[in-house]
Amino acid sequence: MAYLKKEQVLKLEEMKQKVIGLASDLVQHDSGFHSHTHHAQILYAPSGCMTLLTRQSQVILPPQKLLYIPAGLEHRVAFRNVVAYRSIYLDVHQFDLEDLTLQVRVVSPLLTELIERICWWDWEEEYTPPQQRILGVFWDEFQEAKRESYTLDIPTDYRLQSFMTDFMLEKKVPPFLHELAQYVGASEKTITRIFKRETKMTYQAWRQQWRVYRAIELLAEQASITSISDQLEFSSDSAFIDFFKNHTGTTPAKYLV
Repeated sequence: MAYLKKEQVLKLEEMKQKVIGLASDLVQHDSGFHSHTHHAQILYAPSGCMTLLTRQSQVILPPQKLLYIPAGLEHRVAFRNVVAYRSIYLDVHQFDLEDLTLQVRVVSPLLTELIERICWWDWEEEYTPPQQRILGVFWDEFQEAKRESYTLDIPTDYRLQSFMTDFMLEKKVPPFLHELAQYVGASEKTITRIFKRETKMTYQAWRQQWRVYRAIELLAEQASITSISDQLEFSSDSAFIDFFKNHTGTTPAKYLV
């Protein structure tokens, strides 16, 4: 069985297969923080957008991209829209994965077909020669896939920690600097210093990057330009379009095409 129903639980650590693929259709999912001791994970969705949180970063996963999650990394996967969920677990004792870090890669048409094939396989302890060849091609394609960055570092300073965790999950637009200072009880200079030290960005630049990534999520959920403009607190649709184009090099309408 490779299709996982919403009410089913995957007992990963009890399974002996070196590659475990699964497919599901999920909505409003939140895995909670967890880790996989002996398995790395590859996430992919042909439609819908997922968000991964670690204690130090947020990563968004738009359609047609894959996310590699190293074994042992504590993480949380959440989404509110309907997602055609695909996941491949790799036994770290069977693959050379030591140099791979948390990362997003572009999925080619061939890699898409390979992922779909693997995610619908029955869970067998030994794979057939054709399946072994498919795994070989899959790994070659993965290694060649271009990396892209959809990561936003999250400050871990104790003065911001509880606010940042709640805020990132609730998907609220970050407040302006003076509002954040009042909320957490720290000066604007202190917050600016924390962000520069822990994210290598000013707070304003960080806030703008958050809006870009949130816009990509909303576009993947097929929200309208007007809805996105309103949710991200732009003065007009045209202001949002100009902002998005300045940061991504293309218009919102063309981004996911």
